[in-house]
Amino acid sequence: MRRPIVIVPACTRELGNHPYHAVQCKYIDAVVQGAGCAPLIMPALGDASDFETALAVADGIMLTGSASNVHSSYYQQDLRDPALPLDPARDATTLPLIRAALKRGVPIFAVCRGFQEMNVALGGSLHQAVQEVEGMMDHRENPADTLDNQYRPKHPVDLVAGGLMQRILDGASEIVVNSLHGQGIDRQGKGIAIEATAHDGLVEAFSVPGVPFALAVQWHPEWHLMQNPDSLRLFRAFGEACRAYQKQRPEPA
Repeated sequence: MRRPIVIVPACTRELGNHPYHAVQCKYIDAVVQGAGCAPLIMPALGDASDFETALAVADGIMLTGSASNVHSSYYQQDLRDPALPLDPARDATTLPLIRAALKRGVPIFAVCRGFQEMNVALGGSLHQAVQEVEGMMDHRENPADTLDNQYRPKHPVDLVAGGLMQRILDGASEIVVNSLHGQGIDRQGKGIAIEATAHDGLVEAFSVPGVPFALAVQWHPEWHLMQNPDSLRLFRAFGEACRAYQKQRPEPA
């Protein structure tokens, strides 16, 4: 049997004098090494995207992190800080892709920006500056640090008893995660189930019950994936869900 195909939506970037569709290597590596699947990068074409064609061959969707934020107009708020990076083409691609994939039951694993995209796609909203919310800690990385320091384990999260994530992680009640985000869930999207929270109460992981596999985490499990048993279990669970979907999905004509 061929490897399951995992669609990885791209960000848009200006490199030199030219625009690019781009995905960081660490996400592609995680799909291959952790999930055991074949990544297929989907350009951020917005309304010009052919979602039916993409989902006809997809056995899974991996929603990556990014420096950019989901535009606040998607959850009916004004932009708090227009200087922060945005990616309108990615928004216009991933939000409808998420809804279409969930409708079909295509497995989804979402990380950081992808976590926030899933919440917004399901009607939720975001804190645009978590560090300014009373009672919340600063979840951002120090941009002056080395990458290893930015991605080091930063704080614990509590796993919901009996949840999907706790089952994947062999009954663990708490794990320690990295933290590199300035935004986070405010109003929860419709139909999501909380899987983990930080000690300040911020949602750190959720699932979407009623579909075969839809899991979103606010941290970055792809970083040094093969040295982190918890992260590897998450990607392996996603890969198993993709293989199960592949077996029951009709081959495209």
